[in-house]
Amino acid sequence: MTGEDQQVLQELLAAQNRREPVALAVIIRDQGSVPRHAGTKMLVYGDGRTLGTIGGGEMEARVVAAAAEALRDGQTRLVPYSLVDPQRGDPGVCGGSVEIYVEPHLSPATLYVLGCGHVGRALVSLGHWLGYRVVAWDDRAELATPQNVPDADIRLSGPLPEALLAQPIDARTYVAVVTRNVGLDRQILPHLLDAPAAYIGVMGSRRRWQETQRQLLADGVATERLGRVVAPIGLELNAESPAEIAVSIMAQIIMAQRGGDGRPIGG
Repeated sequence: MTGEDQQVLQELLAAQNRREPVALAVIIRDQGSVPRHAGTKMLVYGDGRTLGTIGGGEMEARVVAAAAEALRDGQTRLVPYSLVDPQRGDPGVCGGSVEIYVEPHLSPATLYVLGCGHVGRALVSLGHWLGYRVVAWDDRAELATPQNVPDADIRLSGPLPEALLAQPIDARTYVAVVTRNVGLDRQILPHLLDAPAAYIGVMGSRRRWQETQRQLLADGVATERLGRVVAPIGLELNAESPAEIAVSIMAQIIMAQRGGDGRPIGG
């Protein structure tokens, strides 16, 4: 492995630690006369910047475009290319061909748990086990602790707007509002409704959600803003215990993330 390739891999790990999405491009096959050979690596950032090179020209431009697509949909790509035409940017009439494997490295999706009571604790634990980056918040500082939610990656307390500044919600964030009463939901939901979250779910009975909506509408919150909320949260499993409710919630979140429909696999 060359020093350049080592640098690419080191930066890949660094980007993962920063939670910055990047795509790794690797030449997996080469034939004939080519500028770079199998094993050569290049890193492509979301803004189109690159680290390393797989040979430049039109070939590299195509790989950068494929990397951008891979970062959007999370799917790998295989890019074949024949280096035959200097008019389109090929580095000389090499006459060879390569195949480049493009692999997106996305940061883990975030599970944002608002409420660290019984269900919140179970949800934090299950989300961690499923590989999510888990942010846990409660307005009660004594509950947002390592002792109460040991599996949370980040624990926050205090006013929710301050917590959201410290740990912003992005397009790969799934928010589960599992608080203790309507009054608290009324306070915190206006701070969530315009966030770019992939999912916002609120725990409680249908009657509780109806009352929460009534109060929010009275506060001047627009009906269409409330339309993005999933409530009551979770799939219908007749769940009773906090752990079972957490399974119901995470099943719905996974369904939203993967594009499932919740039907029994057996038909």
